[in-house]
Amino acid sequence: MSGKKKILLKSEEKRSLSEVARFFRELAAKIESGQLTLTQGSEEYHLNLPDPVTLELELEDKHKKGRSKRQFEIEIEWYPGEEGSSIELG
Repeated sequence: MSGKKKILLKSEEKRSLSEVARFFRELAAKIESGQLTLTQGSEEYHLNLPDPVTLELELEDKHKKGRSKRQFEIEIEWYPGEEGSSIELG
């Protein structure tokens, strides 16, 4: 039996490389502190990240209807409740 997945936040928008780099620098500082708040509209999620976490990188090519799309994904995974981690909904 596989577990269910519930997407809490999702965003997809075009940004310049400079804007993406700035976002990742800000994100890196928050990750290093172990605390991160994600806000989208009225939804806000406060994350206390454990140390260590699992870092997953994936590069893939997708081919559909004669077109190719390259995708690079970065995931940070952990189990809430382990190593003192918790997720609080605000």
